[in-house]
Amino acid sequence: MRSYTLYILGISFSALLVAEGTQAGPLESTDHPHEESVSAVHEAEHEVDHAWEVYHRAALGGTVASPKLQAKIEEHLHQARTLITQAQEAADQGDTDQVERLIKQVRTHTIHAIEGSKESKQ
Repeated sequence: MRSYTLYILGISFSALLVAEGTQAGPLESTDHPHEESVSAVHEAEHEVDHAWEVYHRAALGGTVASPKLQAKIEEHLHQARTLITQAQEAADQGDTDQVERLIKQVRTHTIHAIEGSKESKQ
């Protein structure tokens, strides 16, 4: 009975591996009609992530200058996230001018957030 159970488990596990392998698909990237804009938005998204990391380190370390500054930093970061979403939509629509304008605004917000996060208590 024990060997039969192991046999069934082995078949089930093998079937699972085969199923997983067929669903994974190729690892190559798909061509997007507006790849340059999509790539620019993706890069800006990483910049926002970095700004959040800088802010979190400062907040957890207790080095944010004041609660008022902390609220301003968080507002900048939330605005940057909102703008990223808008930039992604513009990229999907192929509106490169709008993507550039939005990314410029994202960078302004991330710069303010990072600078605020580095401002030390007095």
